[in-house]
Amino acid sequence: MELKFSKMEGLGNDFVVIDDREQLVENKVSYNDLSIRVCDRHFGIGADGLIVVLNSESHDIKFRIFNPDGSEPEMCGNGIRCYAKYVHDNRIINKLEFKVDTLAGTIIPKVNIGEDGLVDTVKVDMGEPILKTKDIPFISENEIAISENLNVDGKEVKVTTVSMGNPHAIIFVDDIKTAPVSTLGPKVETHERFPEKTNVEFINIISRNEMNMRVWERGAGETLACGTGASASLVAATLNNFTDNKVLIHLLGGDLTIELDKNNNHVFKTGPATLVFDGILKI
Repeated sequence: MELKFSKMEGLGNDFVVIDDREQLVENKVSYNDLSIRVCDRHFGIGADGLIVVLNSESHDIKFRIFNPDGSEPEMCGNGIRCYAKYVHDNRIINKLEFKVDTLAGTIIPKVNIGEDGLVDTVKVDMGEPILKTKDIPFISENEIAISENLNVDGKEVKVTTVSMGNPHAIIFVDDIKTAPVSTLGPKVETHERFPEKTNVEFINIISRNEMNMRVWERGAGETLACGTGASASLVAATLNNFTDNKVLIHLLGGDLTIELDKNNNHVFKTGPATLVFDGILKI
């Protein structure tokens, strides 16, 4: 079977996107196994995740995403922008704003059309942040974890926990370049107090409206960007009174603008999405 795919990226966070609305792929190979194969950077296409376009009975369209290890996270902020560009540019969806069915609930992207008639940036309503520790989930005696101590190898690390449909542990650091992303990141990701594991963000505050970020993603390792992580990090920064409600976040792959609308308690994320190339893979 020949599988048509698109290689896409948002701030260097790259994805293989396939249209399986007729479920021809799923009938031949599981998405979990396919993701492991296509995400491999030596023997596959190479990506931070596999995104699948599916029909939805309750929404305009359905989104599923799979990590390079085959696990399925609830959502991906950079992935949803690439997904929005894919479905609009391929005329699967003709509206500029539409409802997407995800494991994290309803996500509403709004596409901006460039001079070439194709999507260049996407603003995404990421929904309401989840703060209760039992819903993240994070094992804690506190209802909300703000700068809470987490024992890692006998040392106390302060984390603020937020879910944007998927769990995040935010750690504030003085220097983003020397942040222990590859050493502390995996230990926090798999910490026993996170029953479903967690993404880990390292944040350096520059000012009330600007900050740096690096991320260790659950099931993927360090990546160049993470949209849900950037959204969760703004929420964590406001909880700690480090920033205002709108910030420019510098990630390794580029910049995102994140805003918390206090009127409806929704987080909005704006950033680019790019088609790298289209191809065909035999499966």
